[in-house]
Order: sequence, then structure tokens, then C-alpha cells
Amino acid sequence: MQINEVKPIFLEVSRLVEDITSMVSIDALKHEVDHLDRQTYDQDFWSDVAKANKTIKRLKGLKQRYDRLADFVSLFEDIEVLYEFIQSGESMLDEFEDQTVTLKKQAEELRIELLLNGENDGLDAILEIHPGAGGTESQDWASMLYRMYMRFAESNGFTFELLDYLAGEEAGIKRVTFAIRGTNSFGYLKAEHGVHRLVRISPFDSGGRRHTSFASVTVIPEIDDSVEVELLENELKIDTYRSSGAGGQSVNTTDSAVRVTHIPTGTVVTVQNERSQIKNRETALNILKGKLYMMELAKKQEELSSYRSDQANAFGSQIRSYVMHPYSMVKDHRTNEETGNVQKVMDGDVMPFIQAYLKHQVQED
Repeated sequence: MQINEVKPIFLEVSRLVEDITSMVSIDALKHEVDHLDRQTYDQDFWSDVAKANKTIKRLKGLKQRYDRLADFVSLFEDIEVLYEFIQSGESMLDEFEDQTVTLKKQAEELRIELLLNGENDGLDAILEIHPGAGGTESQDWASMLYRMYMRFAESNGFTFELLDYLAGEEAGIKRVTFAIRGTNSFGYLKAEHGVHRLVRISPFDSGGRRHTSFASVTVIPEIDDSVEVELLENELKIDTYRSSGAGGQSVNTTDSAVRVTHIPTGTVVTVQNERSQIKNRETALNILKGKLYMMELAKKQEELSSYRSDQANAFGSQIRSYVMHPYSMVKDHRTNEETGNVQKVMDGDVMPFIQAYLKHQVQED
């Protein structure tokens, strides 16, 4: 960095800080954090466990946001000091450059986070992956996506819970349902909803030919008490059966797995992760509520078909392509975001595509 670059860069980061802090009132955020924190010390706080857990979850999310904003402002204050030192003749260009690069990165991340103000963005996410036509090849692709989202959860501080898993006969999976929980997890992961396409030399083809496979990823919010969805008993078909774990191992010897079918829409939810049939039934009904809620929203927007994962596993419908042969590239067809490092993406580095999608949505709105 040259000395003549310092002032333009300082003015640039000053505008970034102004833009970010104009998107949210830090004082109001701090007030809400303090208000919720005081509630947790009330002697009756835990009398309603569900409500208490909901409050703690909201408190944690708001506190994380406040801390990140406070750190962001503090970093800018450090940059201001460095700028003053440089103006007075001190040679601190390297430190100034490092700090401004860090601030720009934080500003981009915060801008995306602050855009997550939709009705359901703060909820946890339930994901389902279903392979398209193609047997073992597409089932293997579904398992690769499953691993990708597990790694994504790990690297971004989310928690991961497997809810249902049905292995393929030879390799891969026939279906999988799992939860990714954490601050704004649905707000981020809604960007992954759609059909994902893989192009590669198939390890299952003795002739070494190139194959194209599809798998659908369905993302729904994990509905809480703040969203009302009515389920009528006479519209539900509930079956129980014996659980089986990933790879076919027995989870237990009781009929604890639960399959719930919503008769009017034909929507099916299967959960088998808990030993308790009651717990699995509760989880399945919550997932069903999330699916029906999203379908209703989609219907209002005349986009119901986009939430029907079984209608989308075909050419031309994919949201993203992962090409491993004859070249290396991952490209999102909605935003044109792309990278040549396929392995990095398959190891969970999905956030750049999510951020590009969220920015694209704001531009469209």
C-alpha cells in the first residue's frame, strides 16, 4: 500500500461503517438484549420450559448480532486511530491495510446478516434430500450433498441433527431428512432449495463414461409456536414401524419410527432418529406443519410447484451445477456465482453462493 492510497481507503471504510450502522440501531439492539437477559433471572422464568427455551434462543441470536456489530464498530475506531497516526507521519501502512481488509470482509458478512429480516429467517431449518432418476449414481450424489451440508453446519457454528435416513441398496441414499439449527439457519439455507446437478465420470460405470445426476434439496423452516398451522386428525395417516439407521444398522427393536401422511396434499414426513415414538411423532408433525406452511405461502405467490421436490429432478430445472469433468466448476444459475474449486464447495464452503443469492434477492425486490 502506498501513502496516497490511505485517504481514499479510509473514506471507503467510513462509508461502509455508516451504511451498516444505518441498517440497525445498536442502542435498541442492546436494550432488547438487556431486557431479555433480565427475564432469564425471573424466578418464574422456567415455569414454562418451551417459552423459556424460545426466549433463550432469541437472546442468544440477538446477543451474537450485537457483539458482532460492537466488534465491527470497535475495529473501525482502531482504524481511525491508525489513520491519525499515519497522517502525523507514523509508518503503520501494513497494519492499516490489514485492518481495513478485515473490516471490509466483516461489513459484507454483516450486510448479509442484517438482510435476514424475513418472517421465517430466524427459524431453524429442516432439509430433505431426494435423488433424482438414475439409481445408484444419483443416490451417491444425494449422499455427497448430505455430507456437504453436514460440513457446512460444522464450519459455520450450526448444530446438526439427523432425523431420517434411508440408504441405497449399493451406495448413497434414497432419502435423508435432517435439521440444521442456529441463528438465522433457515434464512441462510433457503438459498439451497431446489435441484442440484452433478456432472462427472461415474465411479459406478465400468466404461468410465460421463454421467449427469440430479438431486433435490427441500428446505423448510422448523415451525415454532409463533406460526399457526392447523392439522386436522381426520386428514392425517400415521404409521409406525421399526427404525433402521444409516447403512441399515438397527437403531432399536421397537416400532418407534413414524410416517405421517397429509391426505389432502399427499405430503409425507418420516422421522426415526429417536427411540421414543412419541418424540418422533411430535417431530414429524412439526416438519409437516413447516411443509404445509411453505406450500401455502408458495400457493399465494403462484409458485407451489417450486416446493414440490418430486417434480424438479430434470434437465433445465437446476439451481446449481457441480461439474467435475471435463472441467472443474460450481456455478449457481440464479446469480452466476461460480468457483473452480469444486472440492472446497463439497467440503461445506457454500456460504459464498448463499450470500450471492441473498444479495440477488434484494436487488430483485
